[in-house]
Amino acid sequence: MRARICVITAGHLATCPRMLKAADALAAEGYAVRVVSTRHVGWATAADAEVRATRRWAWSVVGYDERSDRATYLRSGLRQRAAQLLVRSMGAQRCPMGIVARAYSRVYPELVRAALAEPADFFYGGTTGALPAIAAAGKHTKVRYAVDLEDFHSAEQDESPTARRVHALAARIEHDVLRRATFLTASSAPIASAYRERYGVSPVVVNNTFPLPSLPPDLTPSSGDGLRLYWFSQTIGPQRGLEDAVEAMGRADIPGELHLRGRASPGYMDAIRQLGGVCAPRLRIVAHEPASPDAMVDLCRGLDVGLALEQGQVVNRQLCLTNKAFTYVLAGLAVAFTDTLGQRALAHDLGEAAILYAPGDVAALARGLRRWADDKALLARAKGASWAAAQRRWHWEHAEQRGALLRVVANAVG
Repeated sequence: MRARICVITAGHLATCPRMLKAADALAAEGYAVRVVSTRHVGWATAADAEVRATRRWAWSVVGYDERSDRATYLRSGLRQRAAQLLVRSMGAQRCPMGIVARAYSRVYPELVRAALAEPADFFYGGTTGALPAIAAAGKHTKVRYAVDLEDFHSAEQDESPTARRVHALAARIEHDVLRRATFLTASSAPIASAYRERYGVSPVVVNNTFPLPSLPPDLTPSSGDGLRLYWFSQTIGPQRGLEDAVEAMGRADIPGELHLRGRASPGYMDAIRQLGGVCAPRLRIVAHEPASPDAMVDLCRGLDVGLALEQGQVVNRQLCLTNKAFTYVLAGLAVAFTDTLGQRALAHDLGEAAILYAPGDVAALARGLRRWADDKALLARAKGASWAAAQRRWHWEHAEQRGALLRVVANAVG
């Protein structure tokens, strides 16, 4: 009988491409896969349906949308606040793990119930709120489990009092969950190293790469003397490096377009456009709606430069290597990177396809963008080098990406 693997995420299918790719890879390998995910964001619910339509593995949903799942929304919110009050009075280290899990993960009990609804031979999952549920499902059934560490969860936010309390919960959960996992995966080498230093564990690095597109990208730079820049995330907002890009385009006096895809924080698009009007009047800023992860590479086509502008104020942002960079190279875009620990090695590997600058060094970014704007042959070579690197190493089908995940799973389930 095929091994039954339950993949668990506290996010939507459309907002957790790592678990989506894992489910696809395991199903293609012949495992019986069931995915447990959540439903709580309107646009992502529609994208989930689009994603699910092309998959055959089983799917269980924990809904807590304020409109469509109001009872769960209210119950889970009250329960989480009560648990957080208990943790604040007792401390994260002294509180029972069940209370800590409820304080950290809004739908922890519902995720556990969904995971246990059908028999499984192995549990694997990731995202912030899923960690305790994965371990609890394994403990309840006496079945082994593994955890994906896309981020350094106990240092994901700033150092505000609220963030410190969340980090304390995450650290308690990590200490309890990671040591009992059969294996761990991490999305970057620096994140793996940070977990190794803190807990003595050895995560396997599986980067945020994606499958090679069925059609190669068009590597022709945009015509004229301008550049078309691209950036995407679930949330468009401050402290993401976008101000650097706007100011750099203005300082270098480059006409062009800045395309932003995601849901904007309240008032942010007005603010960034106001900044553009002052600093870069020849830059057009275009907002796009979020999209399915299956469409992200194609949506980059026809643009020039992808922006991977992680900032250094948050430890996790220093360590992470996000989907953006790997999406850009698969679309044949040149890439502008901030020089963080997580991104530095990839930027060096891409060579002439990349700009690498210190966060906030607008002058250095402006010089790099100016070179590409002035010399379209140089930009064409950068785009070609990006695509060549994607084909050589930075795609999901590579033996050190999809293959690395399949090897550790095979060793775990026998």
